[in-house]
Amino acid sequence: MAKTSPNEFMRQVRSEASKIHWPSRQETVTTAVFVGLMTLMLAVFFLGIDTLFGMIVRWLLSLI
Repeated sequence: MAKTSPNEFMRQVRSEASKIHWPSRQETVTTAVFVGLMTLMLAVFFLGIDTLFGMIVRWLLSLI
């Protein structure tokens, strides 16, 4: 592998950095709201599943 001079490296870094596409404020807010809603939905779902399994286990243990 050929060595790259520090000047060439910095040119390559600037070239790659100019290709970065940063999301707009609206895209960031929309994504954040979506992630928050999905997290809330999953939390409620897993709370329901955990409660259901807890009830089943309690019922099974009461049979003993």
